[in-house]
Amino acid sequence: MTAAAESATSPTADEPWGRVDDDGTVSVREADGWRVVGQFPDGTPEEALAYFERKYADLAAEVGLLEVRHRRGGASASDLRKAARAVSEKLADAAAVGDLADLQSRVAALGAELAEASAEEAAANKQAVEDAVRERTAIVEKAEALAAKDPKSVQWKQASAELNDLFAQWQSHQQNGPRLPKAASQELWKRFRDARATVDRHRRAFYAELDEAHKTVRDRKAKLVEKAEALAPKGEDGIGAYRELLDQWKQAGRAGKKADDALWARFKAAGDALYAARGEREAAEVEASREKIEAKRELLVQARTIADEPSITAARSALTRIQRAWDEIGRVFPRDTERALDDDLRKIEQALRSREDADWKRNDPRTRARADDMTRQLNDAIAKLEDEVAAAEKTGDKKAIAAAQEALEARKAWLTALGG
Repeated sequence: MTAAAESATSPTADEPWGRVDDDGTVSVREADGWRVVGQFPDGTPEEALAYFERKYADLAAEVGLLEVRHRRGGASASDLRKAARAVSEKLADAAAVGDLADLQSRVAALGAELAEASAEEAAANKQAVEDAVRERTAIVEKAEALAAKDPKSVQWKQASAELNDLFAQWQSHQQNGPRLPKAASQELWKRFRDARATVDRHRRAFYAELDEAHKTVRDRKAKLVEKAEALAPKGEDGIGAYRELLDQWKQAGRAGKKADDALWARFKAAGDALYAARGEREAAEVEASREKIEAKRELLVQARTIADEPSITAARSALTRIQRAWDEIGRVFPRDTERALDDDLRKIEQALRSREDADWKRNDPRTRARADDMTRQLNDAIAKLEDEVAAAEKTGDKKAIAAAQEALEARKAWLTALGG
């Protein structure tokens, strides 16, 4: 830029970026002189300039945001390039007062950088498509490998899960990966579809053979049912023999869901009759445990009041006393009742332990130091924001006042939450 041009575009006390005529016409100072940007007839010259300077500030903010997004990365270079062109169009003959030439220069420089980045991005996209073709081809080859296996050697539950997982991977590639060329995409899908169809045909043939095998299993389990029902006269003494039959049942294989369910209902009923005799004996043990159960329940009633004890030390002492009394009572029957009682006491023990942990953390010097440091930072931020509010009120900038006041109230709320 020549010295004359620099003098023409650099603001001075006598010749700033903008001027206002008597009729409210506002002009901006450019390299080749003054350009009219609009009128503001209903306000003072200062208000007129401020209005168009704010428009310049908005444009400058857009340019700054594009620069920041480009520096930080993550955004598409082609998208940023489109945005830069849009901002450049806004700057041409913009109705704003400020150093528009500087903004245009910054946008031009950014556009040059983005043009290079767009080329690199296009190359990366091409590479991504090539990688996606290789990855999807690998999925197809795995499906074809499943289809090529001998149906008699395949674990069909596992194979079906693998094929479903491959299909899920295929769908994920379609939804989240780059778009593949149509010809390559259709060819790979045809191969994958054919492999799935082959696996499905082999699976159906396998299960047809399995139905025949189920007939043998049904006969074997029917005999086990007859043996189990013959144990009924032995009562509880027949439980050992029943368990041996149960082991044989587990090793007998599957006879199909409908047949298995029907045979199992009879087999289980035979076992229930044997265990009913054991139940009578256990009922006697329960009767003998009745007083112990009541004693433990009374201790639980006492233990539940520990939550209302404000002193953690006193609460721990009371719980220790209850735990000792609990152990002195001893075991009770039935086992599920004992487990339920123990679980109730454990919940009370855990609640007290949580109180103790929370108390320790609350009084940990490191935790308190972090809280104090946060309080100090919030106090500093509040003081700074109060100064910003005061400064904004002097200028009468309502937007700045609102923004600073909102930030100030947020910091005060945080400080209150910290107990400051």
